[in-house]
Amino acid sequence: MTAEEPPYAVRLATTPEDLTAAQRLRYQVFIEELGGTGPMVDHEARLERDAFDPFFDHLVLVDRRIDPATKAHVIGAYRVLPDDRRAAAGRFYSETEFDLGPLLAQGRRLLELGRSCVDADHRGGTAMFHLWNGLAEYVLDRGIEVLFGVASFHGTDIPALAEPLAYLHHNHLAPPDMRVRALPPHRQEMNLIPADCLDRKAAMAATPALIKAYLRLGGFVGDGAWIDRDFNTTDVCLVMDTGQMSARHRDFYIRKKAAN
Repeated sequence: MTAEEPPYAVRLATTPEDLTAAQRLRYQVFIEELGGTGPMVDHEARLERDAFDPFFDHLVLVDRRIDPATKAHVIGAYRVLPDDRRAAAGRFYSETEFDLGPLLAQGRRLLELGRSCVDADHRGGTAMFHLWNGLAEYVLDRGIEVLFGVASFHGTDIPALAEPLAYLHHNHLAPPDMRVRALPPHRQEMNLIPADCLDRKAAMAATPALIKAYLRLGGFVGDGAWIDRDFNTTDVCLVMDTGQMSARHRDFYIRKKAAN
């Protein structure tokens, strides 16, 4: 890295070292921090991986100051699956938890998002901003029309999550033509508290930052949550029509693209 280059770069994973580093970061976040597990998790090597990884593109935020040989140079990650790879993968990852029929029926360009994570030492700064910019470029380059993917609340204690889940249901439910539905047997209703009894401030305080970021961009949630006991999470499916993204954010990304 030269003195003029910024320390961070966002790009698609291009080497085995990149993918391994992303999986190690995922292990730190989803396994060590959140207490999750999975059939392909490698505890000895400290890698969180699954059968979908070979089909996804892996967007990584790299710290150029860290030698890739250490497998610690990836400090942020997102994995994304364009709809033209769904057949090769067998299904979208989200289809285990949600009926995506309304999205699939539209015939629009879809992009599934997942496994978003940032190293603990880099949260609260610009890391997520860099990842969002990289994602925006990916979306614009490929003409993606609809973004969707699972986002999670930590834990499976539904009474403790009733306020934010009900708030999402009453205020950010997707329109019928985009309203995916959580599937049984792990479906959890979100209409847990009447709308007029909600404490908005408390609900938003209990909502993860990633979910709030999608909502600010004009995103919605599907009907119902899904209890993922393996990952110790309560999942909602976020959906966003890129054509209806808030004008301020969309114009920012378009200007950024035009300048490159």
